[in-house]
Amino acid sequence: MNMSQFVESTAVRSAPRWGYGATVRARRVASLAGQMLRNPATAIGMGIIFLMLLLAALAPLLVPENPTGTYQMPRDLVAANMPPGTPGHPLGTNVLGGDMLYGIVWGSRLSLLLSFVVVGIAIVMGLLVGSVAGMSGGKVDSVLMRIADVFLSVPELIFPLTIAALLGPSFTNIILALCVVIWPRYARIARSRIIQVRQEGYVRAARSIGDSRFNIVRRDILPNSMTPIAVQATLDMGRVVLLGATLSFLGLSQAGLAEWGRLVSIGQSGITAGWWWSSTFPGLMIFLWTLSFSLVGDGLRDVLDPRTEGR
Repeated sequence: MNMSQFVESTAVRSAPRWGYGATVRARRVASLAGQMLRNPATAIGMGIIFLMLLLAALAPLLVPENPTGTYQMPRDLVAANMPPGTPGHPLGTNVLGGDMLYGIVWGSRLSLLLSFVVVGIAIVMGLLVGSVAGMSGGKVDSVLMRIADVFLSVPELIFPLTIAALLGPSFTNIILALCVVIWPRYARIARSRIIQVRQEGYVRAARSIGDSRFNIVRRDILPNSMTPIAVQATLDMGRVVLLGATLSFLGLSQAGLAEWGRLVSIGQSGITAGWWWSSTFPGLMIFLWTLSFSLVGDGLRDVLDPRTEGR
């Protein structure tokens, strides 16, 4: 074999395999899921989340969409306070004649939307602020973290309650209010991880060869800082729905919306009269949603934290 053939064969062997990275990530995700499923509590949480997602996906097939508005509760005052098992109303109706099955099914979509939108925006904001603070240091770091501390110092319910009250009752305003409250946690996590990871040898090597700060953060630091952020995001998915339901319960969501917190608020007046179902069913859904993500978040933290490996 001459030199040219040797070089050509070496280049072929060392050529990048474009599907290799995706295959490794898929195997890692599958391994992670397998480890989590071995924990009974985590497996139960994942099962509940799967059923919730399935309920939201099949909403148009399970319950016909209200022609007056996708997430608006249908009202029939003649059929108010019907108990579960009533023909046409399997879960009964509330004091306004709203079908509880419709509220449960379509409310799952609103809860899913609330969780993903609020947590997604909070992660982006937190990563942006935390990355700038962690990489810059000095006065920039101090100012940004003091701003985050201001938001963290206020009770998490008081801040969104004030914002939502000032902006007016609306589901969109609840989303905005919760985003303002949630993002500082991710900024703190991102900053601490970036300060820790940027001292690693591969980051110093990238800096020594003249790689830009943006590329170092994007390719070297952030991918190695996502573990605690993923755990926090999983825990916040349930907590956001609980906070949103609390705001809706207090009347800060728009009228007539098929939202679990608002359904509990409407149904509380009928508890003393024996109409338990109008608040029990949506309250149970809030409980299951929050519990399932808490179980999955704890399991994910145990799997990803090397200090808990083997427990």
